[in-house]
Amino acid sequence: MAHALAKATLGLTLPAHIDPLKISFVAKEIDLVEWKGDMLAVGVTEKDMVKDVNSKFQNSILKKLDSQHGGLLFEVSKEEDFTGKAGQSAVLRLSGVGPKRVSLFGLGKCTTGSATSAYRCLGESVASAVKTYQANNAGITLASFEGLTSEMKLTAVSAIATGISLGTYEDNRFKSESKKPTLKSVEFLGFGAGPELEKKLKYTEDVCTGVILGKELVNSPANVLTPGVLAQEAEKIASTYSNVLTAKILDTEQCKELKMGSYLGVAAASANPPKFIHLCYKPPSGSVKKKLALVGKGLTFDSGGYNIKTGPGCSIELMKFDMGGSAAVLGAAKALGQIKPAGVEVHFIVAACENMISGTGMRPGDIVTASNGKTIEVNNTDAEGRLTLADALVYACNQGVDKIVDLATLTGACVVALGPSIAGVFTPSDELAKEVVAASEVAGEKLWRMPMEESYWESMKSGVADMVNTGGRQGGSILAALFLKQFVDEKVQWLHIDMAGPVWNDKKKTATGFAISTLVEWVLSNSSS
Repeated sequence: MAHALAKATLGLTLPAHIDPLKISFVAKEIDLVEWKGDMLAVGVTEKDMVKDVNSKFQNSILKKLDSQHGGLLFEVSKEEDFTGKAGQSAVLRLSGVGPKRVSLFGLGKCTTGSATSAYRCLGESVASAVKTYQANNAGITLASFEGLTSEMKLTAVSAIATGISLGTYEDNRFKSESKKPTLKSVEFLGFGAGPELEKKLKYTEDVCTGVILGKELVNSPANVLTPGVLAQEAEKIASTYSNVLTAKILDTEQCKELKMGSYLGVAAASANPPKFIHLCYKPPSGSVKKKLALVGKGLTFDSGGYNIKTGPGCSIELMKFDMGGSAAVLGAAKALGQIKPAGVEVHFIVAACENMISGTGMRPGDIVTASNGKTIEVNNTDAEGRLTLADALVYACNQGVDKIVDLATLTGACVVALGPSIAGVFTPSDELAKEVVAASEVAGEKLWRMPMEESYWESMKSGVADMVNTGGRQGGSILAALFLKQFVDEKVQWLHIDMAGPVWNDKKKTATGFAISTLVEWVLSNSSS
């Protein structure tokens, strides 16, 4: 992600331009014992590790590989106490012809419900091993294909390729020195071959480029990724896929004309002006049967405003990730620009700004007026994301869409409720909830539907305006969703994803690219492709 900056960045920091890693993924139908290369990786379930009467491998593929290498594979698995549990691995280093290493990776029980995440973890484990051993190529197979339909094999290949692509990727744009990844090619062995599999691999590659863009956007510090630069990134996506995508960027004056007082109130304190981003995808041919909108919260930095974030656990130093919703939306736009689904029009909408502190800023107690005429008493300037989303949702409804999904790092309350790995889903529509949750299961991402308890709205009433922007501490994420609902046309199906937890991986100190795969799957489920 290269930035064309109009002025010198604070701190004089610019991201280095790093060419994206290109890994060749191909499927081959050859005998495993004939495969030659740096590393042969075998996905092994706990069931595959059942022993025969001689306490050796019972599984035919493991037995064949063990026999080829003089019983050493079994010895290594025994020494490493490898039982096929998820996360386990055992590596056999070899000399001579054939593979330089044979590696066993545990898939756990790998039931139908957990298969996608198990295969993705296998891909990530292979990526980690490839980095350790500086491998240029790898072959991947499973110890057992028993019971796997051709559709299941396609799912497995896609999930493994995703794990390898995203596991190999490292965001080194802001490091003065970095190692280049070595992996050039991956061969899938025993999964079948042909146009369907090639199409699935191409689709996976397209989605991964979107996920990587999303990660880079979230990782970019606020001194580099301002609202203006986020708008430039959106324009770049539209110009790259100009046969299907168009871009419209609204400035402060244009937003005033649209009466976006809620959004502009949040933006008022910052020296970096707001940018309202609207990309539109239209299929290259054929009629449009459904119109969708993806709306992402785009706070490139959130200080909290006059209700400044203070004290331990406030995470102010991580508030660059408060545009995680917009990163998901733009990442999905990049992927869909390549996939080009038929029969569906998609609007990608982001009200980008910063929530800062200055003499021009919004004060606690101020009343702002949203573009649908509703008035909001701002009782907490740190509940700003919903104020920006209010005008973005009104704008989305005005595009004549049938369905809206909005995504936001909206509440700490949702992280308390669901932890760091699961996003909360709020919607009055059972049908839309089923669609989006089904898409997330295909994508291997975790969503959980939460209640929209209407009686809680009492605590959001103001004595002087139509509503306040935050209620009490209890049920905070529900109150935030009920607030957003006030700005959605009743004729439009709407779903809100609170992704404050899964946007960031604390352990790895990096963005996850969460929700991009789910959004792409959801759009495709609404297309006629």
